[in-house]
Amino acid sequence: MSKTDDFILETRGLTKEFKGFTAVNEVDLRIRRHTIHALIGPNGAGKTTVFNLLTKFLTPTRGTIAFNGRDITAAKPAEISRMGVVRSFQISAVFPHMTARENVRVALQRKLGTSFHFWRSERSLHKLNDRADELLTMVGLERFTEATVADLPYGRKRALEIATTLALDPEMMLLDEPTQGMGREDVELVTQLIRKVSANRTILMVEHNLGVVSTLCDAITVLQRGAVLTEGTYAEVSADPRVKEAYMGKAA
Repeated sequence: MSKTDDFILETRGLTKEFKGFTAVNEVDLRIRRHTIHALIGPNGAGKTTVFNLLTKFLTPTRGTIAFNGRDITAAKPAEISRMGVVRSFQISAVFPHMTARENVRVALQRKLGTSFHFWRSERSLHKLNDRADELLTMVGLERFTEATVADLPYGRKRALEIATTLALDPEMMLLDEPTQGMGREDVELVTQLIRKVSANRTILMVEHNLGVVSTLCDAITVLQRGAVLTEGTYAEVSADPRVKEAYMGKAA
């Protein structure tokens, strides 16, 4: 199989119904390995529901999900995480009164399965500190290792969330609205960070900021009313009159 045909994640006929309402309707996704793929669409298009299905916080009504060729449709959320699929901004900096280093260390302990081993030696904790500091440097937080998370600027908190996700050593990262609520400077910071951490990883992201999508993404899937409207590069989907109509409410 050539690299261009190597799909790390595939869904077939993915469907989710809620009491007669179809939130996700026969969605087929094919995410190529080591690419950044965006899931976009107007409000109510079903993007978050798709994310919840992929990370198993919801069970599909119909359809299948495969990761690295393995059927994971019936897997539990913890199993998905252990396989290397991690959804950022959900497991991340949840301890606002701890330091940045302490937050990353908690994630590292979780990866090692030692979260509650309070008898671990001081030496082993120093090893975690070294790795935590490496991850913080990777996301540009080397000056904030001892900073209390609650005191960090918004964009830096998002960078920390990415560091805690990286601590779990994901093969595939799902980023849910990574630049939501940010000013231009923070958007640029997080965009650069996503590009940096995408090396040798696959990223699937839901993102409303089309400037970010156009800058980062290799492929884009557009959802409308729970179904795939179109798919392609940013140039291809942005030129599609159906996409303009979905966003603007009329053909442009």
